[in-house]
Amino acid sequence: MNEMSRLRSMPQLPGPPEEPPEKPRLKPRYSGAFGVLDIGTSKIVCVIARVESDGSVRVLGFGWQKGRGVRAGAIVDIEEAERAIRAAVGQAEEEAGTSLRKVIVNLTAGQPESKLQNIELPIGNRAVTDADLKRIFAMSRSRAAADNRHIVHNLSLGFSVDEAEGITDPRGLFCENLSARLHVIDAVTTSLRSLDACLARCDLEIADLVSAPMASGIATLAAEERLLGSTVLDMGGGTTGMAVFAEGHLLHTSQIPVGGAHVTNDIARVLSTPTPHAERLKTLYGSAQPSPDDERQLLPVPPIGEEEHHITKVPRAMLVNIIQPRIEETFELVKERLDASGFGRAALQRVILTGGASQLPGARETATRMFGGNVRIGRPAPIRGLADSASGPAFATAVGLLAWAAGEGRAFHDLDPDSEKPRGLLRRTFDFLRQRL
Repeated sequence: MNEMSRLRSMPQLPGPPEEPPEKPRLKPRYSGAFGVLDIGTSKIVCVIARVESDGSVRVLGFGWQKGRGVRAGAIVDIEEAERAIRAAVGQAEEEAGTSLRKVIVNLTAGQPESKLQNIELPIGNRAVTDADLKRIFAMSRSRAAADNRHIVHNLSLGFSVDEAEGITDPRGLFCENLSARLHVIDAVTTSLRSLDACLARCDLEIADLVSAPMASGIATLAAEERLLGSTVLDMGGGTTGMAVFAEGHLLHTSQIPVGGAHVTNDIARVLSTPTPHAERLKTLYGSAQPSPDDERQLLPVPPIGEEEHHITKVPRAMLVNIIQPRIEETFELVKERLDASGFGRAALQRVILTGGASQLPGARETATRMFGGNVRIGRPAPIRGLADSASGPAFATAVGLLAWAAGEGRAFHDLDPDSEKPRGLLRRTFDFLRQRL
């Protein structure tokens, strides 16, 4: 059975268990100061933080730069990207008073894909051990590995011991056979090589790659929303990522190469105005929903190539008529992608919009009309030391990366499947590049 058939055959988003399981104490992935790096089309953000004794995160340094050298989440100009990353990291290091050697990086490059796997392992009427779980994850990596793709996440969705199903942690249970349901996220190796090479030029190593939509979901979803079933749409500058959660698990991720930058480009092209001014028009006057005063309100539009005093006036209705179709197209593409994954309408009953482009007026109303479910704007919870200006939806991925470092998003808090990855082609390639750059 091919992967698409597996996705289609899985049940629609179920309801929560009768009694939500008690949340275990999180074990931080990193001790001391660590850095996260959100590399996007419109901005590059670096945050240095540490996990306090009570498990909370405290930010020590913050850096922000306009995105350069990145398109649709992928490195397209390594020199431009290097300059922007160096500047953002330098700001954060100066404020934190420390230097970074490794960073946790968001994954949007490499056409990331979700794959579901069912793996069986004979146990032989003994108790399940750590070694058995590690073997399950190793079998998953071996099965999912494809030409020119690298596994980034290996997430457990539940286990079965013989006939008993719905088990979160099977260790210590006796059985003849152990079955695992896993969610694998992988990406094209060559794109990850470019990302690693760019960071190596900045004297940085990748400590972890984390799915950007998953990070945004960790930052913005309440525990009840993860249990009941919710879809996070991370509307960035160059991409819109989606992450489907239910029963406390991440079930599916995907992304489409459309974001806020496409809205800006539409405005610049139709109104024949410079891109920076198109961005200002979108930010100050843009909306995805028309209003009665749109025809009467006139907006200044300097044409490309004209002198500054040659400014034309256009009604705001014209701006709205440019923005609305692009936002509607984005949500239509989201629906099509989720339908193809097998989740369909059930995944859109509860939608959380986040990312910078989600702040466009009218985006929430348009999503509500098109999806027919409950829609809200997702804002990360406040973090100590992080300025209010860096705590909105545009910074959801960065905040989610911090939460990931603090231990969120893992099924086993004493066993990390991703830490068991062998030294495969990608790691050898990283080392090869680092020795020669």
